Amino acid sequence: MKKKDILYLLLLMLIVYIIFIIFGNKPSTKSPALEEPYIDNDTQYSQEWFDEKVQYGDDFYPDTIEVSSNPVINARSAMVMDFETGTILYEKNAYIKRPMASITKIMTAIVALENSSLDDDVKISGKAAGMGGSVMGLKKDSVVKMYDLMNGMLICSGNDAAVAIAEHVGGTVENFCEMMNKKAIEIGAYSTSFSNPHGLDAENHYSTAYDLAKITRYALKNHVFNEIVRKKEYYFDGRVLKNTNEMLTDYEGADGVKTGYTSLAGRCLVTSATRNNMRFISVVLFCDTKNLRTSSSRKILDYSFNEYGKVFLMEKGRIAGSVKVDRSKSLQEVMVAVSEDLIAVLKHSQRDNLYTRISLPEKVMAPVRQGAIMGTISIFQGDKIIAETSLITIESAQKMEFVDYFRNVMKKWFIIIH
Repeated sequence: MKKKDILYLLLLMLIVYIIFIIFGNKPSTKSPALEEPYIDNDTQYSQEWFDEKVQYGDDFYPDTIEVSSNPVINARSAMVMDFETGTILYEKNAYIKRPMASITKIMTAIVALENSSLDDDVKISGKAAGMGGSVMGLKKDSVVKMYDLMNGMLICSGNDAAVAIAEHVGGTVENFCEMMNKKAIEIGAYSTSFSNPHGLDAENHYSTAYDLAKITRYALKNHVFNEIVRKKEYYFDGRVLKNTNEMLTDYEGADGVKTGYTSLAGRCLVTSATRNNMRFISVVLFCDTKNLRTSSSRKILDYSFNEYGKVFLMEKGRIAGSVKVDRSKSLQEVMVAVSEDLIAVLKHSQRDNLYTRISLPEKVMAPVRQGAIMGTISIFQGDKIIAETSLITIESAQKMEFVDYFRNVMKKWFIIIH
């Protein structure tokens, strides 16, 4: 090799080194699974709109579709929510704050299940044993398993069990109520306030039909809660505790949840029912009688099951596009896919006019890990999002290091000189 060629080579190596120092060490953040990738500040998100025919589930087309008008009910506030998606199917004064009586005990159960063991031995205080209203019959200074207390509270609505649970988990009822209010905020029940664990009328003790539907949806995801609230009876201390929820025997598909009554709250009821592979949660607050709370619940659940069907929109793992990757050692672009099944619950009369929006960056910086979130896919009906999830990478792209830059330059150099 001539001296001139050597000088050219050294000069080229110096240029490559300077370029690497200036551009190659630009800060980047590795993209672990399900975290945001590093995106260049100059990158603008692109939005791709396209119409696509969705695939409807078999249950979406019943043999007979009964078209019904909005039901007239006695309940002053009401809500029906789809358990799987959280879609609101029916509402009446659903955001008005009202006393919720023993519906309170759903949150009491949530806090206890997340902060204690079902095998815990709970000593019953005089305060708990002395509670009035609906009780499971606890005796002062007796020791009862947490699992028995949970059943007594949720099945026969034992106020004594609620206080015993609160004292055991929180140390005091007051501390336990703070835990309840904190959990309500975590769940997103922002119009809810708890002053006690049982639901007897008290100042600053209220919720809304919407918040109670959200709280119940959260609770039903706990398998222990879900198993208890569907029981029609429970044997304790030689006695049979009967479930106060009349819907378990009076409504097809009913599988929970909780009743309530005080003079200020009126007759209240939260019901879960499953039909046609759909599970709905209904809430009725302030009904005048027990029969009217039952009929109110039946009407809004019947309406929801008749009017709505499940739609399978897009399967998990479906390829949705690709994103360019700068300074990658391996791939120039990475493919992205839908991170989970997209499912919606829609009215039979409103299943058309669905379209998809994909939001992805035009490019990202290497490295990119497999499973990194790159954007979102949203299914719209009109201007309303009915389903949305993340788009994640199905492959990884390694970052190009200095040695890789140098190797590429050397390849090009030898091509030029030869």
